[in-house]
This record gives sequence, structure tokens and C-alpha cells, in this order.
Amino acid sequence: MSRTTPLGTGPTAPVALAVLLGTAGAAHFAAPGPFERIVPRALGRPGPWVAASGVAELACAGALLAPGTRRWAGLASAVLFAAVYPANVTMAVQALRSERAPGWYRAVALARLPLQLPLVAWGLRVASAAPRREPLLAARPAAGGRA
Repeated sequence: MSRTTPLGTGPTAPVALAVLLGTAGAAHFAAPGPFERIVPRALGRPGPWVAASGVAELACAGALLAPGTRRWAGLASAVLFAAVYPANVTMAVQALRSERAPGWYRAVALARLPLQLPLVAWGLRVASAAPRREPLLAARPAAGGRA
């Protein structure tokens, strides 16, 4: 009987999450327009928000690839996925209100809303599976083997 692993776990999960975040982060700089359009108006100018979220995605992607930073990177990724949720809501509202938005775009905008939760869970699973690091100030035995 084969044992299955939950989606988003296993040895390739951090790399796959890093690829997703790295691609999204790069897209924020290569084509910022679509991202700028979904920043909630209450946040003011969208450019700095798009750049900041792109930097955060790239930072999380890089940190997910290093086992020593994977735990905090998984947690940071989960927080990031939750933090950008208002933009997904804005995208869905705009799509539903627009007479020009094609049906497929409306479907994608609405589908993104519940799909954010598995992304948050993925980041948390990667964090919980990451190797635990010893505290920097942990007591270490002296040269003679005594603490």
C-alpha cells in the first residue's frame, strides 16, 4: 500500500512554493499594471504597494530555498498570502461590476478568493516541516566537554 503525502508537503514543496512566489514577484516588476489596478483605493498610490509585495514575494522565494531560513520564510509566505487577500477581493468586485469583463476573467477573479486559503496553508506546512534551528545564544559545551 502506498502512502500519499498531503499536497504542499514533501521535499519539493518549498521549491515549488519558491517558484510560485518568485514568478509572481518578478511579474510585479515586469508588468505592474494588472497588480496596480487591484490595490484597494483606501491604500493610496498603488505603485509602492505593488513594488513592496513584489519584493516580499522575491524575498520569501529566496529564503524558502535555504533550509536555514525555510521556517520563517514559510511563515512569512503565509502572512503574505493573507495580506494580499484584499487585492483579490478588489479584483473580484471590479470584475463583477465591469460590463466589459469577459466571463472567464470573472470566473478567475472569483476562484482566486477561496484558493488563497490553500496557499496560506501551504506556507504554514512548509514552515512546520522545516528543520528547527538552534537558538543563536544556546549554551554550548566548553572545549573539555563540560558546559
